[in-house]
Amino acid sequence: MKRFLVRTRRHPSAILLIVQLLGVLLGPFIENTPHSHAIFNIFGIFVLIMTTNMVRRTPGWTGVSILVGAPVVVLLILQMSADMPYLLAWSSGLEAIFYFYAAGSLIAYMMEDYRTTTDELYAAAATFTLFVWAFTHLFVMTQALQPNAFSTDPSSVAKTWSELNHLSFALLSSTGMGNVVAVSAHARAIASVEMMTGLMYLATVVARLIGFTMQPRK
Repeated sequence: MKRFLVRTRRHPSAILLIVQLLGVLLGPFIENTPHSHAIFNIFGIFVLIMTTNMVRRTPGWTGVSILVGAPVVVLLILQMSADMPYLLAWSSGLEAIFYFYAAGSLIAYMMEDYRTTTDELYAAAATFTLFVWAFTHLFVMTQALQPNAFSTDPSSVAKTWSELNHLSFALLSSTGMGNVVAVSAHARAIASVEMMTGLMYLATVVARLIGFTMQPRK
């Protein structure tokens, strides 16, 4: 147990990555429960706290994470304690900003030297999931403002978190998998930006880290 705690402190990016992937895998089971909305909000608050703690180890300013994350926590609590569906767009928009800032902080951490450490490899994967979650929240915000942003059928139900998260993974990785499609002009614009973000991230940050691993150590 002590050894695990030491590894956790040494590689916080790996723990964040594991937690986010668990959220992806457990999401389909949670969203069919009676209290799915509350569970998702509690889990979101937990991830916000973990991400803020991780930003402390990067060149990013922790104060900015707290400044953006605190209103998100308040909005999520209000959504759990009262029937305020109109707050979803606001909380999702702020969460997207929060995760974009966290991803940028991790990129700054990975780019600040000319060597690749184990923690930076974990950070590269965690940054990818942070981008995925950021764009997922943008999709949730778009759907809250435009109910038919991801469907041409006016009578269809809103897409779930798992469906929009899968779309985000497909776009950022440029695999094009999935049956959820951005329909509205705003949704398509966000989807286009995500595809470009995924390509630039892999071509610059990840390629740079891999290049340093192939250099002979002096």
